[in-house]
Amino acid sequence: MTSGRATRQRGRSIRELEASDEQKSRKSRRTARFAWGAGVVLIAAAVAVGLATSRPNESTTMRAAPPFTLTDTSGETRSLSDFRGQNVVLYFSEGAGCQSCLVQMAEIEKASSQFAAANLVVLPIVMNTREQIVADMALNDVRTPFLLDDGAVSAAYGTIGKGMHSNLPGHSFVVIDATGMQRWYGEYPGMWLNPDDLLAQAVGALAG
Repeated sequence: MTSGRATRQRGRSIRELEASDEQKSRKSRRTARFAWGAGVVLIAAAVAVGLATSRPNESTTMRAAPPFTLTDTSGETRSLSDFRGQNVVLYFSEGAGCQSCLVQMAEIEKASSQFAAANLVVLPIVMNTREQIVADMALNDVRTPFLLDDGAVSAAYGTIGKGMHSNLPGHSFVVIDATGMQRWYGEYPGMWLNPDDLLAQAVGALAG
């Protein structure tokens, strides 16, 4: 009799342990599903934020383009007024240390004949020292002189803090017509605008 009761008690203990293990397993699966679901939500939110912050921002508000005079990397002094009679594209970027910024200019250079045919001259502007940007120009085979800004011109055109750094210009373009009127402004947080698309934007803005 004692042996039978002991056997039954051991059986109950085993069943209770199995039930407890199953309960723990169900709880663990629920926790895992919740964690997975929360992870999916967080990833989706991060993707949404990334997409929102990488979207281009454009403006066709017209105004007199802020005048400037800057020294370029070749040692020449350039003023916006020097280009009166030509359409101008100002290209603002983070400059030295930003590989995509230099690649952007290198690709624009490859389309220089198309820009020239549209009476467009591209002026890249950076907030770097000559030594900083010249080194990156050489690495990327960029020949167009960069205008060296102390921040005043970038601020006048509203580009400061529009990229990854609060104290530097974002990846931006400004189209100025032959009379000195700003016709178009575009920010590209994705750090790239196909030169063909840039040319189309500029031609469209000037035609409008």
